[in-house]
Amino acid sequence: MKRIFCAALLLILLCLSPAQAAELAGVTLPDTVEVGAHKLVLNGIALREKFVFDVYVAGLYLTEKSGDPEAIQRKETPRMMVMHFVRDVGAKAIREAWIDGLEANVETITPELRDKFDQLNDMMTDIKDGQEMGFTYDPATGTDVMVAGQPKGGIPGKDFADAILATWIGPKPGPGKTFKKQILGEK
Repeated sequence: MKRIFCAALLLILLCLSPAQAAELAGVTLPDTVEVGAHKLVLNGIALREKFVFDVYVAGLYLTEKSGDPEAIQRKETPRMMVMHFVRDVGAKAIREAWIDGLEANVETITPELRDKFDQLNDMMTDIKDGQEMGFTYDPATGTDVMVAGQPKGGIPGKDFADAILATWIGPKPGPGKTFKKQILGEK
């Protein structure tokens, strides 16, 4: 029930017109969001491009801003990644991207972590232009997953939370090094 509440809260927060916001490629994200009792700040906003096409605008929310990927992953605090799609993307392509990101950015992939990514891939659906995907990590419960604006459930463990985040801020981020710099707050 708590996971559904968190996912619903995420959806409501993203639909509100924020007083302060960041904008990129026509997508506006609030500068802050509240997750449970925690206020998270927008660490960075980035555009995922593939070839010449814009795919999604992402925002990384943390308890405090940081440009250090390792420090972000070491912290046992809530965090949230939001992806606002600006084009249609099929579930198959999304599933392949998760596995590619996992294999490129996680040094040791345990069978348990692989199972968690299989669980994530089972949650994927086609995403339409204007829909959102989100990942909200709470150290007490794990990562709540929202796909196409709908809560899909949770995946326990910091190992999963760190691995999914590594697909964006790891050594070989799927969306590219420019995306990584932007999501880490660099210009």
